Amino acid sequence: MRKLTYFVGSTIDGYIAAPDGDFDFFSSHLTEDYLSHLTTEYAETLPTPARAALGIADAPNRRFDAVVMGRGTYEPGLTAGLTSPYAHLRQIVLSRSLPADLDPSVEITAEDPVALVRRLKQEDGLGIWLCGGADLAGQLLPEIDELIVKQYPVVAGSGIPLFRAEFSPRAFTLTGSDVIGEGNLILTYAKTSG
Repeated sequence: MRKLTYFVGSTIDGYIAAPDGDFDFFSSHLTEDYLSHLTTEYAETLPTPARAALGIADAPNRRFDAVVMGRGTYEPGLTAGLTSPYAHLRQIVLSRSLPADLDPSVEITAEDPVALVRRLKQEDGLGIWLCGGADLAGQLLPEIDELIVKQYPVVAGSGIPLFRAEFSPRAFTLTGSDVIGEGNLILTYAKTSG
């Protein structure tokens, strides 16, 4: 069975974006070492234009072959004219307001997120990447099998949290940690069974 991985950038204090949704403040922490690590280990999580610019447009997908995101995560690329941000993956956008025919390579659906992920998990293929969105991550928390948190060495004080959900503690086990450069961490957690 395929697994759902929430692969996301975060501040030390657990925010994925500023209160207005901006996440540009992370870019000052994209050191050469860190970008090299992401390019080598997580190439499929880089947008298609970035892959081309980095000379890895044809890099094979090793971890994920599908990406699920909400409208809020999809919208910045759309605003910039990028209708297919991850053309090297199956792209599924959960939205009740976007037209279904924006791009033939992007599936836009108003389907229940949990039902969608459960169906995707039954299909053959690599993993499913949950690409940001506190609300969507909160809805899908029971289905998340793995968390990969790219923790940047910055404290935001407030903003959009990793999850927006009702209080319902769920246990995860730390299964890996990498320190890159001067404080960028990549923390991997697996859902604790039982």
